[in-house]
Amino acid sequence: MAKAIGERFIDEGLITEEQLVQALDRQNKKGGRLGEGLISLGFINEDKLSGFFKKMPKEPENLAETGLDEGFLFDLALKHIYFMGSFTLKELSEAVKLPVSIMDQTVQALRKEKICEVKGGTGYETTTYQFSLTELGRLRAQDALELSRYVGPAPVTLDDYSRQMECQTVKSAFVNEEIIKKAFSHLTISEALIRQLGPAVNSGKSIFLYGPPGNGKTSIAEAIGALLPGDVYIPHAVVLDRHVIKVFDPVSHRPIADQGNGDARWVLCKRPIMMVGGELTLKMLDLDFDEVFKFYEAPLQMKANGGVFIIDDFGRQLIRPVDLLNRWIVPLERRTDFLSLHTGKKFEVPFDQLIIFSTNIEPKQLVDEAFLRRIRYKIKIDHPPVEEYRQIFQRVSEHKGIPYRKEMIDYLLNEHYEKTGISLNACHPRDIIDQIMDIARYRGTPPLMTKEVIDEAWANYFVEL
Repeated sequence: MAKAIGERFIDEGLITEEQLVQALDRQNKKGGRLGEGLISLGFINEDKLSGFFKKMPKEPENLAETGLDEGFLFDLALKHIYFMGSFTLKELSEAVKLPVSIMDQTVQALRKEKICEVKGGTGYETTTYQFSLTELGRLRAQDALELSRYVGPAPVTLDDYSRQMECQTVKSAFVNEEIIKKAFSHLTISEALIRQLGPAVNSGKSIFLYGPPGNGKTSIAEAIGALLPGDVYIPHAVVLDRHVIKVFDPVSHRPIADQGNGDARWVLCKRPIMMVGGELTLKMLDLDFDEVFKFYEAPLQMKANGGVFIIDDFGRQLIRPVDLLNRWIVPLERRTDFLSLHTGKKFEVPFDQLIIFSTNIEPKQLVDEAFLRRIRYKIKIDHPPVEEYRQIFQRVSEHKGIPYRKEMIDYLLNEHYEKTGISLNACHPRDIIDQIMDIARYRGTPPLMTKEVIDEAWANYFVEL
């Protein structure tokens, strides 16, 4: 990826080939990111580097700049028109997400072939005309729908998609100690753990969170996803050999309010956060071809590009960890993935996300050394020490509006944890306080920490195995 970005810097006229060689040599010796090296060597300033990584896709001025085949765009416009009935150029432009000038050329070509016709208008400009399909046009549209029922925004080319992903790589999302601490301020975690998490997030490499259940691995993973700075452009769809792959997903992607004035085929979003648990299958990591509608849905990792992909409860999926290893061993190393069309054609796509594996199973029971070697950071989330447990209990109590009583926590620790040998878990304060509130609500009394209520909450929550 560093080499690809470096070549883009050269293409944009930001640096020379000689400067790239020097920066790559520095990176190999001192580590860090390519951009940091370029700034350190004085070859580029922070403003120009930031501008490169925030580059908005330029609105195409003509058909050639869309990268789309003329016949493909004609068919796409036909399908839109078929369902719109009568239409104006502005309405068609808004539906296809291409400028009016390009759609005007398309409609004029359709008129020339007697596929659509003018039904009315309020002036001499074509932008005021109302158009509709002719009988021949409806037949042609039905033929186009037989080939593919994709009727959405015009896609971008695979090359354009790959170039944009290079510009907004997750590795450009730099965070410092202040950002990390603020992101985790709603959690009670140690300074030592924060010092581990900071470099891990900054690296853009994969992270393996492991440790006993109930101690915040999922919460930490979600906080990492939320803290990554910057926005990314997600295409509505990508096209390859006239095969359409839907990428933008309103469930997975979070558009921002100000979309700017660039290419409307792209949606400016917060960096995506994709999370899967036990439901993950290998099929979800490949293109999903709809036999009826005849277009593809992008796999999860492609939708997560530029953001975070969290695999929660790793090891409890419907697929074996070793199968996931075999599927991702090359992408984790090269940051590119290979997908296949139903025709058998294979093609390369960016694999650019911060992958977080979260598990409460011992790593050695899940994967071998080869897999762990490819995961740069292995961070254990362990049982909290007593003082941290007290802090969590006090924090949750205050949040729930229950008076915190230190002597009652002493009682809980001495009479229950110590005597039963049960380990402290970060989730226990929340769950015990919820029990206290449920008991108080049932009895119609204020929720208070008393020995009686704590004993009852403990008996309800824990079970002898």
